Amino acid sequence: MTTVALQDISALADFGIEVPSWAYGNSGTRFKVFSTPGVPRTPFEKVADAAEVNRVTGAAPRVSLHIPWDYVDDFGTLAAFAADSGVALGAVNSNVFQDDDYKLGSLTNSDPRIRAKAVAHHLECIDVMRATGSKMLKLWLPDGTNYAGQDSIRARQDRLSESLQEIYAGLDDDHRLLIEYKFFEPYFYTTDIPDWGTSLLHCLALGDKAQVVLDTGHHAPGTNIEFIVTQLIRQNKLGAFDFNSRNYADDDLIVGAADPFQLFRIMHEIVSAGAHLPESGINFMLDQCHNIEPKIPGQIRSIMNVQEATAKALLVDAVALDEAQRGGDVLGAHAVLMDAYNTDVRGLLGDLRESKGIDRDPVAAYARSGYTERIESERVGGSQASWGA
Repeated sequence: MTTVALQDISALADFGIEVPSWAYGNSGTRFKVFSTPGVPRTPFEKVADAAEVNRVTGAAPRVSLHIPWDYVDDFGTLAAFAADSGVALGAVNSNVFQDDDYKLGSLTNSDPRIRAKAVAHHLECIDVMRATGSKMLKLWLPDGTNYAGQDSIRARQDRLSESLQEIYAGLDDDHRLLIEYKFFEPYFYTTDIPDWGTSLLHCLALGDKAQVVLDTGHHAPGTNIEFIVTQLIRQNKLGAFDFNSRNYADDDLIVGAADPFQLFRIMHEIVSAGAHLPESGINFMLDQCHNIEPKIPGQIRSIMNVQEATAKALLVDAVALDEAQRGGDVLGAHAVLMDAYNTDVRGLLGDLRESKGIDRDPVAAYARSGYTERIESERVGGSQASWGA
């Protein structure tokens, strides 16, 4: 049996995972949004919950914002509150899917007035970036069609290209535009950015400041996500990586819940390219809405699952793997991966957390903290935050 030590996973000490503000609000299915005691009522309370996740994991240093869900009068004050709480404000996410004007599209709409409105929203998000110190604008485009002939597929791509150019022109020199894709939903015949190839083509046309967002929940079953990861890293076009999990599509499950071996395979490709290191510039983030599980423990468990998969990827014997691959040893090469995957890394991760001055078990530490009981008693009155608000 191979002996592993803390230094084998030491790279995880600097591996940070951004958490989404919306994960702490109420969410549910299209049939029902479920209410939970203690849910945040303001962006400040969302940041406070995210800071608690960072306190017990030591691995969630940033919080993504969603505009207008997280709109406040003074974003500088929100950024200062985050810093005082031990976290920073991360990527700013735009929203062009909750306005009646966008029923037939936002950046791709045939109406120039509506396209201009959608572009102006993204320019407003860039202003939020300047106020918070964020360097990343994340764009998920829900635009698409439900029926053949509803609109011109080509014309929609032309309009999208023009809209993206206007947004890109509004970026500062140190900003990045991160373009997400999703193969279906909310529309079902065509989606205007359905796959990594479409996102990549638009990014290449825009320039170096535009990169692709890969969300592990945004693929059809059977898609080889690790192949996509590798291709985007090769072109320096993987700008952000959103952790999700799915049995069917965008199920919003805790990462690794459906297929932990897939998560390990993905992280192996990331680690083998050094893309897990901060200098890669890739923004790793959870993108989940916790529908039936408690919000904060759901985020904690997700971070722990990513850490376990990454730790196992770091334990792959790269020399032995390369030798087996070059020698055509199919089963030998596979065995090298499986040896790492089958290693129990929980003790190593506990050691790593202790070395950072935090509890070995984040789930237990949170349960003992009394934080849930406190927010349930304090957050009475007002409107609870929910997905979409």
